[in-house]
Amino acid sequence: MRIVIAEDAAILRDGLIQLLTDRGHDVVAAVGDGDALRAAVAEHDPDVAVVDIRMPPGFTDEGLRAAIAIRRERPNVGVLVFSQWVETRYAAELLATSSSGVGYLLKDRVADVSEFVEALTRVAAGGTALDPEVVRQLLGASRRGDALAALTPREREVLGLMAEGRSNAAIARELVVTDRAVEKHVANIFTKLDLPPSGEDHRRVLAVLRYLDG
Repeated sequence: MRIVIAEDAAILRDGLIQLLTDRGHDVVAAVGDGDALRAAVAEHDPDVAVVDIRMPPGFTDEGLRAAIAIRRERPNVGVLVFSQWVETRYAAELLATSSSGVGYLLKDRVADVSEFVEALTRVAAGGTALDPEVVRQLLGASRRGDALAALTPREREVLGLMAEGRSNAAIARELVVTDRAVEKHVANIFTKLDLPPSGEDHRRVLAVLRYLDG
């Protein structure tokens, strides 16, 4: 993968460069603010960008706003937000810009480097990678409570695992149920969220993003 990193903390930025290059990936740029991120993406056209949220000059949401701009200008570039914070307003806008190639992970909840690299690879390939806590907070902030209320507790659990990019087989293993049971839950989720057939992978993403369109 060709990767751009946007992280204002020098030690963490250097750490990300090291772990990704050690695994054979090409970090084409590593910057410390949102404007430099947009410039680096325009110059290098990477496969994916790893983006922190709070960066100079204001340390509020500069990185996330830059990520939204990148997705609108260059939808082929995957964006993985990697932060300590869940910023619900702009995160929902980011995820609503496209149904593919986006991710949002929390720094203090990534326990294994290989999981991070796998998530980054999935986003670069057009998939999604959402931390369940991010999904929980975004669902709580969404105004789509009527649709959420229609789901059973098990269906919400399945939806959360779908948001992590899990396949039906992986969800079945996690919940210790049959593949057929998962298929039934997924079908119910699609029905309750009014997502007609259009390719299951696309609907799996929309099933999560539907809540975020508020």
